[in-house]
Amino acid sequence: MAGSRAAIRYAKAVLALASEQKKADVVNEDMKLIANTIDQSEELSELLHNAVTKSETKKTALVSVFPKCHAITTGLFDVLVTNKRIDIVYDVARRYSALYDEFMGKEVAKVTTAFPMTSALEAKVLAKIKELTNKEVTLEKVVDEAILGGFVLRVGDKQYDASVANKLNKLKREFTLN
Repeated sequence: MAGSRAAIRYAKAVLALASEQKKADVVNEDMKLIANTIDQSEELSELLHNAVTKSETKKTALVSVFPKCHAITTGLFDVLVTNKRIDIVYDVARRYSALYDEFMGKEVAKVTTAFPMTSALEAKVLAKIKELTNKEVTLEKVVDEAILGGFVLRVGDKQYDASVANKLNKLKREFTLN
């Protein structure tokens, strides 16, 4: 939990600096690249969380893996090394991207369905979400057969569960109460 709060503070500071220098979009691309790379590379993730490896070695690895990052991003690496927090760089990158989207008035909507969505259904969902939120929305699609049918929509901190599994669970609870 403390790491999460620290990641938010670092991400806010980097966003403020990047916005001030009108480089928030460039730094956001760096942060997306960092988060995706660490997420996909088990070796890099293990290196960053290894307590035995020195912070300078971790920083050198990050700089060599991400040589084309903006100076603000590499400055973040320096600050995290100085404060002995380089292990939270992944969380900082993820938080930065979320804060950047919020700053730009963008919203990410996560739709979980039992089957892949058709493009027509996706367009309808996007239109409805945009109508409800009045924000630019990007759709994150997840397929989870466990919901059996229907969908689960999550936008920000709101969730609408219209899945068959949820309806069956409600019926089950009703029958067990009676």
